[in-house]
Amino acid sequence: PRSGPARPAARHPDGAEVVFFAACIGSLFAPEEGDGGAGGAARAFLRLCERARVPVAVPDGLGGLCCGTPWQSKGYTRGHRTMAARTLDALWAASDHGRLPVVCDASSCTHGLERLADALPEQDRARYAALRFVDSVAFTAERLLPSLPAVRPLASMALHPTCSTTHLGADDALRTVAAVLSPDVTVPDSWGCCAFAGDRGLLHPEVTAAATARQAAEINSRSHDAYASCNRTCEIGMTRATGRPYRHILELLDEATA
Repeated sequence: PRSGPARPAARHPDGAEVVFFAACIGSLFAPEEGDGGAGGAARAFLRLCERARVPVAVPDGLGGLCCGTPWQSKGYTRGHRTMAARTLDALWAASDHGRLPVVCDASSCTHGLERLADALPEQDRARYAALRFVDSVAFTAERLLPSLPAVRPLASMALHPTCSTTHLGADDALRTVAAVLSPDVTVPDSWGCCAFAGDRGLLHPEVTAAATARQAAEINSRSHDAYASCNRTCEIGMTRATGRPYRHILELLDEATA
């Protein structure tokens, strides 16, 4: 996959309602070709907030911050602890000591942020517990949708929830946004984990191919106008499995309300 756009620059507007933690994977992996250079999920989220008149802060030093999942999953405990401390300090300051929620644009990274406290020393966990993490799709469903312009609907959409949206309890929010975008949304009965699992899908594509075979066959039994998910690596996995261009659902919402 091609590399993606740089993560957003720091911003601290007056009256900010939310802190945006753009995920690393959006800059590591470019969006699908259909994005047309618009900048992927992170830029889509920022444009949606601007359209809904919601001021957004971006932490200082975002390019050096991470949700910690790559460190934790590889067993790099020292790196995990270092990143947890660095991310806590940045988000503590940017969120005004927990007053503002922290929104992330990749469901796996939102889940990773929620678990980052496990890498912190006991004396720092109270501060971390004061932070609130919200996935960008859930924030959009609750806060942005009522303030966005009318949507130009898509005729049909295939939707892939993720393991992380299930863990976060965000599947309903994902389906809410999808229903606003299209009157005909298909979530395959055979939906399940795409098995991309961070870098596993890059190193062992046969695992993803096996995990998605039934779902891909069900999706490709008909054509859809759009294919959506909410996590870049899962989108890559589903694109490879189906041959269809899976994109972050907020990219589609951005285009439909522009």
